[in-house]
Amino acid sequence: MPGKSTRQGRSSSLVTVLVALAANGLLAVAKTVAAVVTGSASMVAEAAHSWSDTGNEVFLLVAERRGSRPRDEAHPRGYGRATYIWSMVAAFGLFSAGAVVSVWHGLTELLGEPGRASYTANYIVLGVAFVLEGTSFVQATRQVHGAARRLQRSPVRYVAETSNPTLRAVFFEDFSALVGLLIAAAGIGLHQLTGHHEYDAAGSIVIGLLLAGVAIFLMRRNMDYLLGEAQGPEVRDHVLERLLDHRDVDRVTYLHLEFVGPQRLFVVAAVDLTGDDREPDLAVRLRRVETDIERNDDIEDAVLTLSLPSDPSLTPGFSRQPLTSN
Repeated sequence: MPGKSTRQGRSSSLVTVLVALAANGLLAVAKTVAAVVTGSASMVAEAAHSWSDTGNEVFLLVAERRGSRPRDEAHPRGYGRATYIWSMVAAFGLFSAGAVVSVWHGLTELLGEPGRASYTANYIVLGVAFVLEGTSFVQATRQVHGAARRLQRSPVRYVAETSNPTLRAVFFEDFSALVGLLIAAAGIGLHQLTGHHEYDAAGSIVIGLLLAGVAIFLMRRNMDYLLGEAQGPEVRDHVLERLLDHRDVDRVTYLHLEFVGPQRLFVVAAVDLTGDDREPDLAVRLRRVETDIERNDDIEDAVLTLSLPSDPSLTPGFSRQPLTSN
């Protein structure tokens, strides 16, 4: 069963998603009204952005719910990978509903005749949006900084590499939303100053390209974890030290770690046990060590086998197989 720190991490992720959902839902309605009233292409892009983000948060809530179910006989390593699948669906939604619509509408406006222009409502909505998006981004940033501090990593590296896809999605979606608001404001402002609607249309296209880049990045990261991506050695060394600290483990000669969910690892290791027990007793002790290892917060399942006498020992810092968890 997940330990205390894992449950706290999931609870923080849930709060982060709920804050983002509330902010994006309110903004989607406000931006849509402003887009209809003012006819701004950049505001249409922002409305599409917020609607796609709102839908994505729903998918991320499903990801949190499906991925947090405890393991059972049918799924001995839990349901954590469902989190990556639903998060990838959310990222595809950001690409299709946000990026494609924004670029298409921007190109349509760029090649079409200029319509009516109204600016005040746009500026008001953009200002309110910046406050709400900023609130959601602060919540995501607070969670990122806390986790990065515990792992002694930079926040940027942590959020890019973390095995928590919902946190990464909310962080980058909120960040792109803030950048998108600045792009929209610039496009609308230049339209007002110059009288050329092309700036507004260009703002919509740039926002779409920004969303496409974020969506592709998120989809790739989820695919990496579904495929069992190998990363840096920090947590691998941490797990190796846990194994070596066990009273029944003399040495470790093989270690494989694989993500099976956010902060949840599947561990395969070859170990040499202390003492010189008979084979039946060795099997019992080996199962007991597996059970002890699985009591760690971030280990979902552990499978141990016996080392061959000729196998070289692994030590912390040995990077023959640098797999890690975040």
